[in-house]
Amino acid sequence: MKKTFQLTPADKKPERVLEAIKHEIRQYLKRERRKALPEGSDYWDFDCQLGLSLEQATPTHLANVITGVDELARQGAASFYLVLSAKPAVRQRTTPEPGPVGESDAESEPV
Repeated sequence: MKKTFQLTPADKKPERVLEAIKHEIRQYLKRERRKALPEGSDYWDFDCQLGLSLEQATPTHLANVITGVDELARQGAASFYLVLSAKPAVRQRTTPEPGPVGESDAESEPV
């Protein structure tokens, strides 16, 4: 999705327009996540860019897109530019770190 959203239409309330934009973004994410994953990938990752225009768009984490849109609306922006592109990704597994050997809670308590 590469789109410029208008935050200040003449015939609608700004609050409703903002909610409709956020709804459209969430629906797009759901639609992309429902697509079949390629072999060897675990989930859909998204490259996101958000800004007042194409030239000012900066990379943003997916978790910060909605809050970024809210912040732009709060600042009084008339429009903003958003890029969301899906890409297959593989989760990075982490192994838990082992604790100290031979220590337990019973040994450390005073008698």
